[in-house]
Amino acid sequence: MMKKLVMGADHAGYALKDKIKAVLIERGYEVTDVGTFSSESCKYPIIAHELCKNIQDGKSEMGILICGTGVGMSLCANKHKGIRAACVSDTFSARLTRMHNDSNVLCFGERVVGYGLAMELVDAFIETEFEGGRHAERVALINAIENENFELLK
Repeated sequence: MMKKLVMGADHAGYALKDKIKAVLIERGYEVTDVGTFSSESCKYPIIAHELCKNIQDGKSEMGILICGTGVGMSLCANKHKGIRAACVSDTFSARLTRMHNDSNVLCFGERVVGYGLAMELVDAFIETEFEGGRHAERVALINAIENENFELLK
């Protein structure tokens, strides 16, 4: 079964978002686009918030956020409960953040990676499954921090 994806970008990532979205739709993925829909300047925290709410509400399994560097989007996304966003610019990290961290949002920058590498990042991220095992305990500790349950950290 194909994964349901949600995508978002600010004005600096808009062009790359639309190219990637077209490829994913062509491949049969269900893709929700939360904006932006032009290269006009916008506020990226609003886009990141909309994408995260989509995942939190169970409408999509994974998200892709694109801005100039990917850093701003990842910072915003990680403020949301249940979101584990990773800003990456290499396929090894894109794969490992899924395998070891069960990341559910991929972030990168249009000013950092070109279209070819961006597609490789997306493929590595969405095609890789979480390994679980010893990594599940670590993800549980991340969740404990998020829930301010610091007893588990002792």
